[in-house]
Amino acid sequence: MTNAQAMLTALGDPTRQAILDRLSDGPRAVGQLAADLPVSRPAVSQHLKVLKDAGLVLDEQIGTRRLYRVDPAGLEELRRHLDAFWQRSLAAFEQRTREEESDD
Repeated sequence: MTNAQAMLTALGDPTRQAILDRLSDGPRAVGQLAADLPVSRPAVSQHLKVLKDAGLVLDEQIGTRRLYRVDPAGLEELRRHLDAFWQRSLAAFEQRTREEESDD
């Protein structure tokens, strides 16, 4: 599995999508994230681990707190993957359209 595929798999869970969305507003601690979500603090921690392992989230120890934030490099990698997918899809659509036109 490529790293981009691991990222897409990680984002297949709605809770992880919500966490990443909240982190896009800025760094947050687990408790802050859990307060906004209908899951427990330990569940948020587990979701953050999946996002971190996939390369979408970074964490940093600041004093006694651990803050999580979006990893811009990970998002850039995911965007490149999605852009390439989109380009391949458009090229395939264009080719199919031309084939249909030539059949007429």
